[in-house]
Amino acid sequence: MSKGRILWVDDEVDLLRPHTLLLIREGYHVDAVMNGADALELLERENYDMILLDEQMPGLRGLDVLSAIRTAGRDLPIVMVSKSETEETLHEALGRRADDYIVKPTSPRQVLSVVTRLLAGARLRNQQSAREFTQRFGELRDAIMRASTWGDWAALYSELVDWDLRLEESDEPSLIETIDALRGDIRRNYSELVTKRYPEWLQEEGEVGPPLSVDIMERFFAPLLGDGRSALLVVIDCLRLDQWRAIRPLLTDLFEVEEALYSSLLPTATPFSRNAIFSGRFPDEIEAMHPGWYDSGSEAGYNTFEDELFAAHVAELAGPEVRTHYEKLFSADQGNAMLQRLGGYLSGPSATALVFGFVDLLTHGRSESRLIWEVARDESALRSLTVSWFERSAAFGALKEAARRGASVLFTTDHGSVHCNRPLTIYAHKDATPNLRYKFGRDMRVDNQGGVMAVTDAGALRLPARGFHSTYMMCRDDYFFVYPTKLREYQGRYRDSFLHGGVSPEEMVLPVALLTPRS
Repeated sequence: MSKGRILWVDDEVDLLRPHTLLLIREGYHVDAVMNGADALELLERENYDMILLDEQMPGLRGLDVLSAIRTAGRDLPIVMVSKSETEETLHEALGRRADDYIVKPTSPRQVLSVVTRLLAGARLRNQQSAREFTQRFGELRDAIMRASTWGDWAALYSELVDWDLRLEESDEPSLIETIDALRGDIRRNYSELVTKRYPEWLQEEGEVGPPLSVDIMERFFAPLLGDGRSALLVVIDCLRLDQWRAIRPLLTDLFEVEEALYSSLLPTATPFSRNAIFSGRFPDEIEAMHPGWYDSGSEAGYNTFEDELFAAHVAELAGPEVRTHYEKLFSADQGNAMLQRLGGYLSGPSATALVFGFVDLLTHGRSESRLIWEVARDESALRSLTVSWFERSAAFGALKEAARRGASVLFTTDHGSVHCNRPLTIYAHKDATPNLRYKFGRDMRVDNQGGVMAVTDAGALRLPARGFHSTYMMCRDDYFFVYPTKLREYQGRYRDSFLHGGVSPEEMVLPVALLTPRS
């Protein structure tokens, strides 16, 4: 079978016989015509996978043929082959959407290399990735058997995220199933580690654990402040590590990117994890300083005071002379208005925090909207939607403005989400919190104790106490809570949802990235 059909348009086609013979020998079908008019006529009747197009021919110029092909809506690869070495011709060809540019005289091997890259590059990369993953699989299994610390499990999860991104286009169902199985092993063992060791991570006298939400500003953001500089803190609510890795390539032209991993606090929900980022304090410390905050009602109300926490923490870390600005953004209109103000924020010594809520809205909306569910069916589709949003978002606009002004950026998230498929029946009083991945309440019990992390001492989790005989339960792995009443309704409604608040690497192992503008 032919590897692809190529149309070569060149008035000196007879001189290119060594080139066409090599392409044919390598498995390509090659047709040749000597002018642009014949090429356009042939394209009306035949389908090709690629066009090699001379720039200087009698009649229509190669650039004119290129424009005609693109105007007709044909999206096949087109390579300009020209004697011209001027930058003007190169820029014009690329501007008219040529996929590559070769300067004559060219060798047959050079042409074959370009053809192979454009027609077979993706397939060859996928095949190579599949081979490398197959070779690495045994080592990953051994590493899972040996892992014991947060760093071990975070590194394994991080590597699996990278494999998932590399192999998602491979069209190898068996490899995807293998990744899913490894992810399940990592998630299960990680949840077991957190259940046993998490309280130790919160105590100063305990063993050294991972960086936590409370460490983000002191460890990563404070070094960006001072000396008359401005710095920007960008928090994308509910962004998973794989979503971050999918949008990271969009930033590398603007910034040098240095990434680290940290652990969200439990529960992995905005009232606890994001307040901890901005304040540098655990929820029980925040409650002691501001009594009643965690009894304010709806979950959205818990984060009403982030601007105050941010300003106070910046003053502690860098002094009161550093101006602070804070904005929380949910819509495009809010984002556009913010971008009008951002230049002023970034002038002079200042610390600016921007929180973007779209990914959280998308994640929650998937459970409520059949339309969103259809276009975000799995992790890969959710990543794709996140990238599409980010490319056109005020978040990306803010980063471009920061790069233009030479302001360093700390980019992070407060928690992730996990794809939940297993319902866990819970029996609780009416005063229990309504969340699907964590609950606080009296005399609670579940039908599978292995599916939860249950604690009766609020101090062990650094959470505000909720009175006597309260239990704090968080789902492990991919479980979610359902009540025995309306059991089938809630199982059907929330199974296959992306949820957060519980214990899993998808919710807890998070990126924090320093973005330094390129000079």
